[in-house]
Amino acid sequence: MLKKRSFLERLSGSIRMKDDEEFEEEEDTSKSIKRLNLDDKRELSRPKEITTNWGEEEEEQEAELTIDLYETASDIIVQTMVAGVIPENLSITITRDTLTIRGKREENQSVGNNNFFVQELYWGAFGRTINLPEEVDPEEAEAVEKHGLLIIRLPKLDKNRETKLKIKSI
Repeated sequence: MLKKRSFLERLSGSIRMKDDEEFEEEEDTSKSIKRLNLDDKRELSRPKEITTNWGEEEEEQEAELTIDLYETASDIIVQTMVAGVIPENLSITITRDTLTIRGKREENQSVGNNNFFVQELYWGAFGRTINLPEEVDPEEAEAVEKHGLLIIRLPKLDKNRETKLKIKSI
């Protein structure tokens, strides 16, 4: 009696085999195909062991800082949340075409790890390097922190600005 094939069998073109059925080698004129018995299949499906050195300290990785980046007529503005970070733990580096923000949020050590029910806040080093869409004047940049929001104002370089030079006679 023929059983109806399952959707997966029809989709993949496979056939259902009984679990206790062992396969035998079949000879084909063009090539030899070896069939696996169930023990071989189970061995192949086992995940390989992954060795890890749990005793070694992992290098602290830096988390990526989330930002908002937009422009006004004269400035490029970068906003990011740095709540809980003291200004001494923030570093902002500006070139004409990049902005790098790095910092570290230090964890409150007064609460032991065993006392937490939920711990979702990020503690540790963070940073972000941003390629700016236009060249800026690093000398005129300003950074302000208010209620945990860091706002960096980067004045755009006016490439069309012209100045007239006065010629000095020597």
